[in-house]
Amino acid sequence: MIRTMHRYCIALTVVVLSACTVTPHHDASESPAGASSAATLASWNDSATKRSIVDFVTLVTTPESKDFIPRADRIAVFDNDGTLWPEQPASVQLVFALQRVKTVAGRHPEWKRQEPFRSILKGNLKSIAASGDAGSMKLLASAHAGMTSDQFAGLVHEWFDSASDPRFNRPYADLAYQPMLELLAYLRANGFRTYLVTGSDVEFVRDIAQRVYGIPPEQVIGSTVKYKYSQTNGAIALTRLAQVDTLVDGAAKPLAIDRVIGRRPVIAFGNADGDVPMLEWTSAGDGPRLAGLLHHTDGEREYAYDRAAKSGKLDKGLDEAGAKGWLVVDMKDDWTTVFKPDSAATTAAAPSN
Repeated sequence: MIRTMHRYCIALTVVVLSACTVTPHHDASESPAGASSAATLASWNDSATKRSIVDFVTLVTTPESKDFIPRADRIAVFDNDGTLWPEQPASVQLVFALQRVKTVAGRHPEWKRQEPFRSILKGNLKSIAASGDAGSMKLLASAHAGMTSDQFAGLVHEWFDSASDPRFNRPYADLAYQPMLELLAYLRANGFRTYLVTGSDVEFVRDIAQRVYGIPPEQVIGSTVKYKYSQTNGAIALTRLAQVDTLVDGAAKPLAIDRVIGRRPVIAFGNADGDVPMLEWTSAGDGPRLAGLLHHTDGEREYAYDRAAKSGKLDKGLDEAGAKGWLVVDMKDDWTTVFKPDSAATTAAAPSN
């Protein structure tokens, strides 16, 4: 576990670092040729935060280092909402689900009497927005019940091709944080496999993970709805039910990681208290570990929120970061930009591993 500077030659806080004595070197058998250097983190200020990340990656990918980690064990997990793209004033999944409710409300007259549909149709969104992933998953399950997996994937894909964020006036797929895209590519170039671990519907995120983050569908871990298997006149389908199967948030995140990957991550990034168990579990492993939290401090370029937020709350996480030496990324101070400077479709620079 990374707890002290002298043990691993880096400090995982935002104080000035002591210089590491390990020099970058990559064995061709362990890292891809031409692996990215720190220069690829172009949207990161040259701060202690950036140097902590670079020093850690250098440390664990240098074959001569006593803390060298083989490629098979280089696992990095990232929360999605609020960590890789915005989650305010509502998560992207919730926006998608709310629009779907309004679209199909005519088929469900009973919704006028049932919550949360009654409030949604009247425009009262405060309660559902404050319900977080649990609320949006229940809403998503109900609003898309009866669709096959292929139909749902097609609907999600079509929505992302046309939906835009009203504040930034850009497609949601364009709102991935540029510094985090660079970090994902930097880690992959240095032999890490990058996974998404999200409280959102796994199928919703899988549809855009490859084109937005360069992360393939099989490396997305998320909440699920229940399905039924059916065979009618030779046609086989998996049909969504109006029930949530698993909710991947809080303590359920490390459980899901262990179930799907079977390895404890070396790096974990989140942004809210719901991500704390994932960071705790990652940090508790043997050897060097990097646990990081994105702190939303930039109300001008994005949003500023933490301890008092009704969704995406970061309270316990800030306290643990200080006590345990976790990296805290200050959006305002550590990033030169938040989003891509143009509106072209966002793609990750490096191939996924």
